[in-house]
Amino acid sequence: MTHKSEKLWDGRFSEGTAKVVERFTSSISVDRRLYKHDIEGSIAHCRMLAKVGVIAEAEADTLVQGLETIRGEIERGEFSYSDSLEDIHMHVESRLNELVGNVARKLHTARSRNDQVALDTRMYLREESRNIIAGLFRLREVLVDLAEAHMDAAMPGYTHLQRAQPVLFSHHLMAYYEMFTRDAERLKDGLKRIEVMPLGSAALAGTTYPIDRAYTAELLHFPAVSSNSIDAVSDRDFILEFLSVASICMIHFSRFSEELILWSSAEFGFIELPDAFATGSSIMPQKKNPDVPELVRGKAGRVIGDLMNMLTLMKSLPLAYNRDMQEDKPPLFDAVDTLTACIEVYIPMLPKISLRKEVMARATEKGFLNATDMADYLANKGIPFREAHSHAGRAVAEAQNLGLELHNLNLEALRKFSDRIEADIFDILTTEGMINRRSSFGGTATANVKKAIAGAREAMSQEVKGKEKRWEKG
Repeated sequence: MTHKSEKLWDGRFSEGTAKVVERFTSSISVDRRLYKHDIEGSIAHCRMLAKVGVIAEAEADTLVQGLETIRGEIERGEFSYSDSLEDIHMHVESRLNELVGNVARKLHTARSRNDQVALDTRMYLREESRNIIAGLFRLREVLVDLAEAHMDAAMPGYTHLQRAQPVLFSHHLMAYYEMFTRDAERLKDGLKRIEVMPLGSAALAGTTYPIDRAYTAELLHFPAVSSNSIDAVSDRDFILEFLSVASICMIHFSRFSEELILWSSAEFGFIELPDAFATGSSIMPQKKNPDVPELVRGKAGRVIGDLMNMLTLMKSLPLAYNRDMQEDKPPLFDAVDTLTACIEVYIPMLPKISLRKEVMARATEKGFLNATDMADYLANKGIPFREAHSHAGRAVAEAQNLGLELHNLNLEALRKFSDRIEADIFDILTTEGMINRRSSFGGTATANVKKAIAGAREAMSQEVKGKEKRWEKG
């Protein structure tokens, strides 16, 4: 199969396009992945043209049959590409002309590549956003399962990367559940801006043909139609919004990755990564490197860079379409691929991580994590909190000088700091006591975390039911 190099605009020009310009302006190496969306959009467009009488029904049938043939050729790897045809739109139209003849030239009636590429990109991003939302759903399920399975694991919570107060490991995991839930919600909300059908805006001013844009939107399952033709072809806010959400999500992955890297180090020793998700050293036989979390952490910068790329691309463009916007797809595709890959590698990796619960538990007993609880104890005995804070601070200094922890001091030593201290303080200073006393809503108490896990499962169940209802509605 060969393609003619005839251009859509040949009538205006007296000489052919230079080969170097064809190579420079070609985007087919990038936008070829939009083929199924381009073909689906073209099928809907020709069905609409037939409905309103712009082309005959028989012509529409011929065009649709030809487009379906092209889709099969591409999916079987039988389709050839050429820089001379620039983009996926011209490739499809050129091949259609080879298959069905001159009637193929009617397909582009009442549309422009400007609204065509906007449609293709929106259809692509709608599909990929839904896929990422589904991936984040599975990831959140993994986090909830892990949290439920490790309710017996306590660890130090940190501020400033210094041991602060003990928390349940499950509570820590559920913090990431909350983050990834927000990411999914942002993506769902973004679909409202993505699912706006631009086809029919033509180059920028609309068209003189009696088209039925609502019918095209119905065929393509778009709930809304763009209301301004200039905005429709020049808008890339939906890409910027997606890239922003993707960047936030990758920041969450990066923070999680950083903790997995720290926790798996000899200095922490809280977890061990599965061998299948780690690598060794080419020179040091003992090494087990956390390469997967490290790569995910690194790829966060890549996605953030995609956002910066797109912001810079759009910041000075006058309305409406400009060829600069051809460059919107590389950062979009890269961000989609990168975020998807990170989700896909974390889902099987997380359940295989081994916890060293005894190491985590021992870490909660060092570093004076119970100092706040001593202050709270004194405050509950009627001492103003700021004074109680001071008494506990002096007790910490004393214990530190002795090379002990607060709970290692005897009652007599503790009473030097306040005569209101009784033997019951030692129940307060235990890791289990500290955790379960933090029962305020959202706190780390065991009962709270169990409720949070149950709430998360119910919320995800409702998500599934909501999705099933949407399917029933078509």
